[in-house]
Order: sequence, then C-alpha cells, then structure tokens
Amino acid sequence: MAIVDYGMGNCGSVVNAVSALGVEYTLSSKMYDLEKATHIILPGVGSFDQCMKNLDKNGLVGVLNKEVITNKKSYLGICLGMQILAEYGLEGRKTPGLGWIKGKTDKMNVGKLPLPHVGWNDVKVEKESLFEGIKDPIFYFVHSYSLEPSDRKAISGTTDYGGDFVSAVETKNIFGVQFHPEKSQHAGLKLLENFLNK
Repeated sequence: MAIVDYGMGNCGSVVNAVSALGVEYTLSSKMYDLEKATHIILPGVGSFDQCMKNLDKNGLVGVLNKEVITNKKSYLGICLGMQILAEYGLEGRKTPGLGWIKGKTDKMNVGKLPLPHVGWNDVKVEKESLFEGIKDPIFYFVHSYSLEPSDRKAISGTTDYGGDFVSAVETKNIFGVQFHPEKSQHAGLKLLENFLNK
C-alpha cells in the first residue's frame, strides 16, 4: 500500500492510522512505489491548484492514471485528495483536476455559517461500502471547498453544513472522502480498514 507524499498531504496522521492497523505501507512520491502498490491513498491539505501543480511536477499524474484507471488499483482520496477527482477546481484559479469523476470542486455555499467547516459532523451514508460496520458515521472535517459531482451515482455520503454537500464518493475502484478518517478515531480506522480490504 502506498501513501502519496507530494508535499501537501497530512501524511504523518495517515501514516499513524495505517500503522495502527498493522498494514505494510510505503510513504513515497516515486513512480515505482505506486507501481508496486496494491492500494493508493492520496491525502491532502491546501489548495486545489497547488496540489495539481505538485503532482504534475513530481510526474505523478500520469502514473496515477495508469495505476488507478488502467490497472484498476484501489484509490482513496482524503480531503483535497477527493476534491482533485473532479474535472476542474475553482480554488485560486480554474485548474484541471484528475477528471476521474465528472463535476467540479467549488467553494461551499453555507449561508451565514463560517468557513472553513471545522469539526465533527455526521455523514448520511448512501452506499455502505466504505462505511460497512460503522455504527455512528461521525467524522472530523476541515475544508472550505467541496466536490460537486454531476452524476449522483458517484455519491456515497452527504453531510449537512448550511445545506447538504457531498462528503464521500465512490465509483468502481475510486473512493474519496471529504473528512479526515485519520483524525476520526474508531470510525476513521474502520473506514480505512474497509478501504484496504477493497
């Protein structure tokens, strides 16, 4: 299993969570480590445009497309790692994403509520899959932008913060969560375990 280190992820917490599960992992930005991995986790904290710039600079966009789209390896995008699944993002400037899920990533419309959306919140589960065995799907969030899929079939979970937003997506071997499972205690560890069993 590979955790992608491209200079923006919250890798330390993800490493700690995966270690707690007793799973062998590689923390790397190198192509061959992703090519050897069975599962790929891409965590992220920061801006959409900088994330795509860093991935491109490290030559990782091509290898991610090859390993996830062509070779069908299981991918989990966390927070920004989910947002870049979109065709494009509108943070900073309009920037192409990985394009694995049709739709865009845009600033949340939350009315008078503050942004970023920070803290614990419920996920209304639409597809069991990653959430199997999680009795209380409550997770920790920190974000101001969210993925807006154009195809509702990709949505696996939603959350209410000034209105519903998409907090989890799933299509075939591609998974994304807007929250941070690595900071979400037992529920988060169970979700990571479910992903690693995909």
